[in-house]
Amino acid sequence: MSAPFSGGCRCGAIRYTCSAEPVMVANCHCRDCQYASGGGASTVALVPRPAIEIEAGEPSRFSVIAENGKQVTRQFCGTCGSPLFSELESMPELFVVKAGSLDDASWLVPAAHIWTRSAQPWALVEDGLPRFDTNPG
Repeated sequence: MSAPFSGGCRCGAIRYTCSAEPVMVANCHCRDCQYASGGGASTVALVPRPAIEIEAGEPSRFSVIAENGKQVTRQFCGTCGSPLFSELESMPELFVVKAGSLDDASWLVPAAHIWTRSAQPWALVEDGLPRFDTNPG
């Protein structure tokens, strides 16, 4: 799959397109992603911020201070609750797209597990991918 790609929330109130390939795709195990996904991890695609265009609707936002001490702002549909994006104070040049919000996420291939120090023991599978205690690099 190549850019552009599109996605949105479950109820269709919010729609977006992305004009760039992901910089990275990862399974994030941070505690905030666990809360946002309702599971053990969230598969995310990091894309350049200017590549995202919200075409319909306006996401609701919720900001917290993450484990790294920086603000993370989660964006989601205020109607159906679908997680859509995250904005990271620690990486302002990137936009985090929740893989489950893509119209077709079958082409995404995670390259790593990140924030594994927060991973639930039942959620961190042995798949041979690199693992990072926090963010890589």
